[in-house]
Parts: sequence; structure tokens; C-alpha cells
Amino acid sequence: MTIVKVSATEIKPATTFTGRIEGKEKVDLRARVEGFLEKRQFVEGATVKNGELLFTIEKGLYQAAVDQASAALMTAEATLKLADLEVDRQTQLFQRNVTAQATLDQATAKQGEARGNILAQKAALEKAELQLSYTDITSPITGRIGRASISVGNFVTPSSGTLATIVSQDPIYASFPVTQRELLEVRKQQADNPEQYVIHLQLADGSRYGSPGKLDFLDVTTSQGTDTVLARAVFPNPKGGLVDGQLVTVVAEAAKGESALVIPQQALQVDQSGPYVLVVDKDNKIAIRRVEVDTTRGTEAVVRKGLQAGESVVAEGVQRVRPGQVVTPTEAKRGA
Repeated sequence: MTIVKVSATEIKPATTFTGRIEGKEKVDLRARVEGFLEKRQFVEGATVKNGELLFTIEKGLYQAAVDQASAALMTAEATLKLADLEVDRQTQLFQRNVTAQATLDQATAKQGEARGNILAQKAALEKAELQLSYTDITSPITGRIGRASISVGNFVTPSSGTLATIVSQDPIYASFPVTQRELLEVRKQQADNPEQYVIHLQLADGSRYGSPGKLDFLDVTTSQGTDTVLARAVFPNPKGGLVDGQLVTVVAEAAKGESALVIPQQALQVDQSGPYVLVVDKDNKIAIRRVEVDTTRGTEAVVRKGLQAGESVVAEGVQRVRPGQVVTPTEAKRGA
């Protein structure tokens, strides 16, 4: 039979929520022009920088359109130059009463038409250059890029869907729903101390993420179906250990702890009258002690009433002893 000493330790009240990791920035890359995909310039899963070239779409047709628009602009400029000369000539002739007003008006109209054509050709050239620039698909953010969904050599259009997705890594968000009751309680406690809670993440293997986060956003609307408000905490993620879409447990823990008595959960027994433990007194006799248990913390239970620090409770071999029995206990180390 093994006993443990009841000990006082600092505990921090905590509330848990189910949340998901979300990238602070997330971009789906898409083609803005159509053509054959000629090159992929990145390694899937790697970190890419803002402005880095990722995909190249064939440029031939778009370069030809730029050249054609440039030639049309040069032609329009030459036409305008000729129209300017004609207006100057007709103006001089009109001033000497050699030509009619109608002839000058006609030359002036052609000059205006040539100027309008210049503007149209400049716009056409800008559009052609813009279309050509879309053949180079660059990263708009810094982050990790996922799998390429379309292979080089395929024909792509704006309706082809996502070519690849980029997600920023550091910092990163954890979003989780909070009920109205919990939200009111948090706001009530934070009225006097705005730093009342620290946000932690518990991962799938039960371990706690190394860096704490802080609450940075509460949604402005409540979900009518669940009566919850979406909350969001931000966490540092320098090594990329947290991944967009990952399911996590969000733990809102009080920043300031309080002293409480803890015992191993295996020492706690329950019958029709409620929870109890078997206590070993100074004469090594077994006695039943009714207790009030608050919460559990991993393998330990927090006891609010019924025990005092330093008392001994049976942790192993409970089924082999009875109240009033004198025993020879073995004390176990905490955490064993």
C-alpha cells in the first residue's frame, strides 16, 4: 500500500476551448490571363518572399500585343504631327484670305481626332503591358507555399482555380468560439485587471505550445445558432510548428495563481454519498474522509474541503484496506 502527502501548490484557474489555427495572411494564387503554364519557380512547401516569382505563363502572344500597340501608338503620333502641320498651314492661309473657314475647321477636327486616337493607343498599350505583366505570377506576401495544383504544360485561364496557396507563418492566429456566459465572466474579471488571462495552446499529443499568446480580437456579431462569439488570439510561430487549419485546444489561464491542495486522482474514490479518500492517521490507521473536489489538473485533483496539507492519503492499494485497519504504508514521491 502506498500513500502520498497532501501538498499545497499554486494553481491557475483555466477555461478550455476548441479552436483552429489560421494564418494571419492567406493567398490563393490564380492566373489572371490565359495561356500555357511554362515554368514553376518554387519548391513546394518552401518559404517564399513577397515579390518572388512563382509561375510563368507563356509570353509570346502578350509580347506581340505590346509590340502591336507600340506600333499603333507611333502611327497615331505621326498622324497627330501631320494634323498639327495642316492646322498651322490652313491657319496661315485663312489669315491671308486664301482659304475658306470650312477648310480650317476640317483640319482642326482632324487634329482633334488624331489627339483622341493618341489617348486610345496609349490606353491600348498600357492594357497590353498589364496583360504581359500578368504572365509572371509573383508572391504578394511572405509565407510558406503549398502544393502546386496544376502542372507545368497545362493550359490555364482565370477560371482554372487555385494554382497554389501561400500562408504567412509568424505570427499566426488561433480562433475559437466563446459562449456569452463565458464572455461576460471574462469581461467582469478583466474590468479591474485587463491582464487577467494568458492564452495557451494544447496540442494533439497533450503537450503545451511553448509560447503563450494574447487575445487580439472579438467578433462584433454573435452566432445565432450557437450563441457564441468568435475570439482570436495571436501567437508567435517562428519555427512554423503551428499549421493553418490545425485543430488545437485553447486554454485561457488566469495570470495570477492561487494556493490549493492537490492529491493524485487515483486516491479519490466515489460512492453514493459522494467523493472520499482514505486517510492514514498518525497511528497508521485507515479512516474515511469526505472531501469536496473542485477541478482536475492532469493526473491530480484539486481538493477544496476535507483535507489539510501534510496529511497522508492512500494512493495505491485502496481495495486492499478497510477503515480502522492498521497498516504499514510506503510513502511515494510526488509525480511517481
